[in-house]
Amino acid sequence: MKKFTSVSDVKNLQHIIKKALQIKENPLSEPEKGKGKTIGLVFLNSSLRTRLSSQIAAQNLGLNVLTLNAAQEAWNLEFADGAVMNGDTVEHIKDAIEVLNQYCDIIAVRCFAGMKSKEDDVNESILSQFEQHAKVPVISLESATRHPLQSLADCITITENWHFDKLSVNRKPKVVLTWAPHIKPIAHAVGNSFAEWMQEMDVELVIANPEGYDLDKNFTKDVKVIHNQEEALKDADFIYVKNWSSFDDYAKMPEVKDNWMLTNEKLENTNQAKVMHCLPVRRNVELSDEVMDGENSIIYQQAKNRIFSAQAVFSEILDELNA
Repeated sequence: MKKFTSVSDVKNLQHIIKKALQIKENPLSEPEKGKGKTIGLVFLNSSLRTRLSSQIAAQNLGLNVLTLNAAQEAWNLEFADGAVMNGDTVEHIKDAIEVLNQYCDIIAVRCFAGMKSKEDDVNESILSQFEQHAKVPVISLESATRHPLQSLADCITITENWHFDKLSVNRKPKVVLTWAPHIKPIAHAVGNSFAEWMQEMDVELVIANPEGYDLDKNFTKDVKVIHNQEEALKDADFIYVKNWSSFDDYAKMPEVKDNWMLTNEKLENTNQAKVMHCLPVRRNVELSDEVMDGENSIIYQQAKNRIFSAQAVFSEILDELNA
């Protein structure tokens, strides 16, 4: 693996899921693999799980870890090509990346959608510059359109809870990605990415969202989209709860009259579905306390698997560097 920004960078998804599960059994199985190498974790946005899981995963492999909170601790960055930097920005992103090339063997970056320009976000205006100017492997810790390490952790979690290898399981699990309410416009990265990765899994994927909230077809492709949550949840085995804003009317929040918050009452229509969420979650807005804390929730298991998704990817990258 030479880089990791989407599922297309993974040659064999089942292989990396299996590797992550093996790492989970023994996280310190490769303590010297990253010895003498440095990973730079560059955060342009807030982070809890991504930051901590990436640090733990890197340390488990013996990597030296540099963490930069670029939005708070570095010079104000300029991202525009040809900019005349006579304003608030002090350092151009090209220069910053070139310095990171000198210091790091791997660069991992987290950036969000700006939610102002659809064109900039769709074209990954920040991540694309790291890919263009970096001379070392680039790992996405989330970007404007995707969250691949989260999606890999989701694949690991579903695999643990379905046991695809058991002969007694003779059907695909029904996985429903359902939109949830929120108090502000939220980017599409998690929804896009989950839809993209699930299409590489042996599952039946359905997306449920209100009218006006369909995700980008470049990610959902031919996945069935249902605008009635109750209909979509029927016989579900897994429910992934996530908010996102409108894609067509970009970053806007069209009015939704129906109640889309997930409750235990809605779970009665499912196959005792396991409930997932990437966190952080707005309790009693996106889903109820009773669901979040209930026996159907595998949300914390999902969060723990963030360590092993990151460690599996870092290990694969190191295989390439050590070859």
